Amino acid sequence: MALWHLGVSAAIALAAGAVVLGLWYPYPYRNLSGGLHLFTTLVAVDVICGPLLMLVLFNPAKSWRERAVDFSLIGLIQLGALVYGLYVAAQARPVITAFEVDRLVAVSAEEIDPARLPEAPPQLRHESWSGPRLAGTRSTQPGESLKSIEESLGGVEPSARPGWWQSYEQSLPDVRRRMRPLTGLRARLQARQQVELDDAVRQTGLPIADLYYLPLVSHKQLDSWIALLDMQGRVVGYAPGDGFLPVAPAAGAHP
Repeated sequence: MALWHLGVSAAIALAAGAVVLGLWYPYPYRNLSGGLHLFTTLVAVDVICGPLLMLVLFNPAKSWRERAVDFSLIGLIQLGALVYGLYVAAQARPVITAFEVDRLVAVSAEEIDPARLPEAPPQLRHESWSGPRLAGTRSTQPGESLKSIEESLGGVEPSARPGWWQSYEQSLPDVRRRMRPLTGLRARLQARQQVELDDAVRQTGLPIADLYYLPLVSHKQLDSWIALLDMQGRVVGYAPGDGFLPVAPAAGAHP
């Protein structure tokens, strides 16, 4: 009976994994935004604890009614844990990746005030359920400096302010000014990291000499990922690495 329960729990976990890791946290956000950790915790509770409780409580000497009560209670506990785990994962899912000053910032649903979403451009007013949308952030307008500083001190950076979002294309001139040559970063990496970077470069289909990068960060990780950019500043891939390592600026990177 416990093995049967384990099989059912594993099937449910696989379905949840397809949603959490396949839709809500696509690569590399399952690492950058903590989706893999949340899913691992969910699986541990749902797949392991449920069958273990079944194994402990199962007793052939119990009546059919007693066993039905045991199974129902275990099922309800597992269902409650699954629903709560999915709710937490949904709240923490990245919905926007916004260019901000000199980096790309993955912003989760819980970091955004829903009441401010109407301030965003029409195409960005709905939080994504299939991975983060790419966006830019506008510059500070006259009279906004003090308020912007106050919001930042309160933990709300421009990347998490819907009223500051704009299309990524509008931010491309700033992106091109800030992006750096990938060859410069590769020279600063350790051998293992160079291999990982080379694999990511091959997946873009572009020579490394034509690639640039920006740090890709979240409130969970600040120095573990980079976004790979083509010469126009468009995102073409991702790779693990510290995007804040000092390297030479991009020669000719201009709007």
